[in-house]
Amino acid sequence: MERELLERLLVGNDEASMAALAALRCGGSHVVWDETTASEPLALIYGRRLRHTRRRRIETKNLARAVELLGRHQRPVRLGQIRAADGSWTFMLFLTEDGSRLIACTGVRRGHV
Repeated sequence: MERELLERLLVGNDEASMAALAALRCGGSHVVWDETTASEPLALIYGRRLRHTRRRRIETKNLARAVELLGRHQRPVRLGQIRAADGSWTFMLFLTEDGSRLIACTGVRRGHV
């Protein structure tokens, strides 16, 4: 997916999308995979990650909301990822099957950089 299209998809008002957009515009790397995945297993996986990050006190952005939105989506999802240029954050993007709309975005702070 072209960087410019990804930037347009990330224009939103939630904290994770704004941070992911800033990371992308500041030279972060990005990838959007062509394959799709069922949203229900993703909601379970990211629900476990939410519990893990809370137990370990790892900073996240919008993870609980992403789990909720994935659980309600009930359609295949395309995954994308943005890594901040300095390695401080990794953002996961959950897109509609055709990649035309952002369903949810979440970020996790990486270890000390």
